[in-house]
Amino acid sequence: MTDQTHDADAEEDLADLFENAPCGYVSAEPGGRITKVNQTLAVWLGWRQEELVGRRFQDLLNIAGKIYFETHFAPLLRMQGFFNEVALDLVAREGTRFPVLVNAVERRDEDGHVRFLRITVFNASDRRRYERELLDARRAAEQATAELRELNQTLEARVAEAVEQRMQAEEALRQAQKMEAIGQLTGGVAHDFNNLLTVIMGGLETISRQANELPQGSATGRIQRSAAMAAHAADRAATLTARLLAFSRRQPLDPKPIDPGRLVTGLADMLQRTLGETVALQTVIGAGLWRTLADPAELENALVNLAVNARDAMPDGGRLTIETSNAYLDDAYVASIAEPVAAGQYVLIAVSDTGSGMDADTLAQVFEPFFTTKEVGKGTGLGLSQVYGFVRQSGGHVRIYSEVGEGTTVKIYLPRLAGAATAAEFEVRAPTVADVRGDETVLVVEDHEDLRAYSVSVLAEAGYRVLEANSGPEALALLERGSRVDLLFTDVVLPDGMDGRRLANEAARRNPRLKVLYTTGYTRNAIVHNGRLDPGVQLITKPFTSAELTAKVRQVLDD
Repeated sequence: MTDQTHDADAEEDLADLFENAPCGYVSAEPGGRITKVNQTLAVWLGWRQEELVGRRFQDLLNIAGKIYFETHFAPLLRMQGFFNEVALDLVAREGTRFPVLVNAVERRDEDGHVRFLRITVFNASDRRRYERELLDARRAAEQATAELRELNQTLEARVAEAVEQRMQAEEALRQAQKMEAIGQLTGGVAHDFNNLLTVIMGGLETISRQANELPQGSATGRIQRSAAMAAHAADRAATLTARLLAFSRRQPLDPKPIDPGRLVTGLADMLQRTLGETVALQTVIGAGLWRTLADPAELENALVNLAVNARDAMPDGGRLTIETSNAYLDDAYVASIAEPVAAGQYVLIAVSDTGSGMDADTLAQVFEPFFTTKEVGKGTGLGLSQVYGFVRQSGGHVRIYSEVGEGTTVKIYLPRLAGAATAAEFEVRAPTVADVRGDETVLVVEDHEDLRAYSVSVLAEAGYRVLEANSGPEALALLERGSRVDLLFTDVVLPDGMDGRRLANEAARRNPRLKVLYTTGYTRNAIVHNGRLDPGVQLITKPFTSAELTAKVRQVLDD
């Protein structure tokens, strides 16, 4: 190999090293104008080499880079003759940024004048990405550290708050379970007691009626007075059982569209007589009041109970105010109370007094049946429990606010009636004695033997032909034998696996024109759903008198 050949190969190697090095090489005049550039940098930026020659290196930078280069790096280069690893962004031909690290050095002659610049450019895309990722990780770590520090600072308070919320939830659950257990107990007792009361009241009616036919004398008078006192006690007992059923939410309701303002206005005169002269009654009826769907008789009864309680809390007189308005219970409110209540639109009836008020311990028990703050013999303790049961059974909510020495406010929330239903007026015609008699055939189905015998005797005395059975299968057997029956009078709760509703359905298949009248001591899902009678259902609740039974039977037969 000759020296010339060796020199040619060396020059080729040097040219290849310059052009294809893993970094960019630039030779430039002292002012930065490019005189030579390698292929690597040209490829990175998308230019041809000859297109870059003649341009100033700093003109390849983005705007920020140009400013920094002129104000910082060019003076630094003149002062010390070099700079290393300066992070800059070049602009590629298509306008995208190309991150780089730049080294630059001056080459001077013997007199110290700058002859040219050598610039080395390294691709910093990966390094810049790593730096961003590292910065993001550092920020995330700092945020996590700050959150942990804040958590540690507030941990004790948060634990205390969580424990308090759990205790409140457990207390609310215990209260709800207690109220439900009391309701089931009172409902069952009231059911059995109503059967007994019906027989007792029927027997007293018979005694009174027979005594009136006896020759009048002192003995007859004593019998009549004793029967009257017993009947009065039975009526009071019936009222107590009705209140127990109201609390346990097992009373059958007959809801109708109600204008609450109109109902309160119509009740005002009676309430004023109940309150007496020392208590002033004020009614405030809100404008644009919504309708609600509730049993009007039970709502009136609830307002009377509240008025009586208010009167007793104001022995020296005071003021009772009944206000009606529209209200909205939001999610935050319903989440804060123990009982399940749906958020939405309600009609509010607020009853406020200026009486003695109640403390917190009393408020915690105020809805429990038989709880009372009155003296012995002056209250049953069922008034507020009846209000509570009626409102809850109607899909509403009741809340009491009270302060000792300031008075009490009871707020009743009843759901708004959807649609444009109009509150209806109902007129009930009282049947006359002649109206209640008949000669149709009535099938009486009742498992309580004394109650069945009483019902049969009352209907027989009214002129009806009466058949009797103590269970559903026995009643169906009578119908299978071809007995003509115009009315089925059946208890809802029956033995042998067939309740009154199933019996009525089976009987109607055999005789589609058969009329049905139900009776019960308290509601069951057979004929009542959500506390409301199923459409078309006729019901007489226990206890009932002979006059009520004959009037109801006549009404159902005539419909």
